[in-house]
Amino acid sequence: MKAFLVGGTSSGSGKTTITLGLLRAYARRGLRVQPYKVGPDYIDTGWHTQVTGVASRNLDAFMLPEEAIQRLFHYHTAKADIAIIEGVMGLFDGYGVDPLYCSSAGMAKQLGCPVILVVDGKAVSTSAAATVLGFKHFETSVQIAGVILNNVNSDMHYSMLKEAIELYCQIPVLGRVPVINEINLPSRHLGLVTASEQAELDLQWDKLADAIEQHLDLDKLAELAELPFRGEQTLTLAPDVLQGAGAGLTLALAEDEAFNFYYADNLELLEAAGVNIVRFSPLRDQRIPACDLIYLGGGYPEIHAQTLSSNTAMLASIRDAHQRDVAIYAECGGLMYLGESLTTASGDSFPMVGILPGKSRMTSSLKRFGYCQAQALQATLLAEKGDVLRGHEFHYSDFETTEPTVFRFSKERAGVEISHWPGGYQTGNTLASYLHVHFLQNPAMLLHWFARARAAK
Repeated sequence: MKAFLVGGTSSGSGKTTITLGLLRAYARRGLRVQPYKVGPDYIDTGWHTQVTGVASRNLDAFMLPEEAIQRLFHYHTAKADIAIIEGVMGLFDGYGVDPLYCSSAGMAKQLGCPVILVVDGKAVSTSAAATVLGFKHFETSVQIAGVILNNVNSDMHYSMLKEAIELYCQIPVLGRVPVINEINLPSRHLGLVTASEQAELDLQWDKLADAIEQHLDLDKLAELAELPFRGEQTLTLAPDVLQGAGAGLTLALAEDEAFNFYYADNLELLEAAGVNIVRFSPLRDQRIPACDLIYLGGGYPEIHAQTLSSNTAMLASIRDAHQRDVAIYAECGGLMYLGESLTTASGDSFPMVGILPGKSRMTSSLKRFGYCQAQALQATLLAEKGDVLRGHEFHYSDFETTEPTVFRFSKERAGVEISHWPGGYQTGNTLASYLHVHFLQNPAMLLHWFARARAAK
């Protein structure tokens, strides 16, 4: 089994661009490439998937226990020729100051895979070796197996950097990536792209892969990626308790430009449990498909607020499903959609579904960001009273309501609570909150959802 993690000395070092180039380059060699992303990010996994045509998976040590991460990783990697994991922030940056908790380094250690460190070579020479040496010795349980130098255009500059790093650090330098002006990840929100947009992006990915092929030793990198055989064999992603638990149930999944933030493994777990997933578009379809469950994920309803609002047939169809006790689960953008109205950043207000008595309003700053946990104050669609869900929030909107909340959210540092706030709304068989969760953290979440759906049938 081959796998490596692309880590950086900091955010902005070039991890994402280089990861995309590596994914495309190995895929063009006819290899089955499995992409991963450390942390809860939806954007980078979306790029990975577009570049390879293979669903990228999230490896998140806050939301998932170690056993679940191992299960997920070995299940998907066993089907690939090589796995490429994009790290998050700097190599040792995580949750708090522990360099191995929720960090790229911690994930590499947990999975037993080597790190390829991306170092920005612009305007530096021998000092780059001091940087690499510091990373090498900072946490010796993490194997930094190779270095890629970014933003290095000349062969002479590269030779100097390579000589210094290999002399003082005894770590091989695998090559350089020059500045490529034509390669620029779009700064707009990532949603579903049109065929013409995808064709333009494909040209970018191929130019990037051309540069990677020309300047990096991909054969040497693949050799460094060989993992020791440890005997793991995971035949299914879903734990035994989920096998067949959702048989006979149909889930309607909202998927279009307005709603597209879903963990691929969440959907695969549902299918592995026997649930039939039918996709629909709140933007274009007139009604939801016949179903027992509805999943409204995150996305950008604020960008498409007018179109969502004008599709009154769909709004009515979802209200009708709620009144019939269809088990509806909504995250972030889904919460905004289920409220009475959504006010955009420009101040325009648009009516929404109206299941939840409250209004969403876009603001100019992040309202919540990062990992948190939610303790259920009562029985909900996903949890019994007292259960704790682990997830993350990232939103610029506020939901203004007098509706009672069903979760107590909190953040901790070093095991000490540093903040808490109320949130989450359960009305009838509908649960909505700003929290994004990964179902593999606790199979009981899906079992609760299935039970609610069956009781309403």
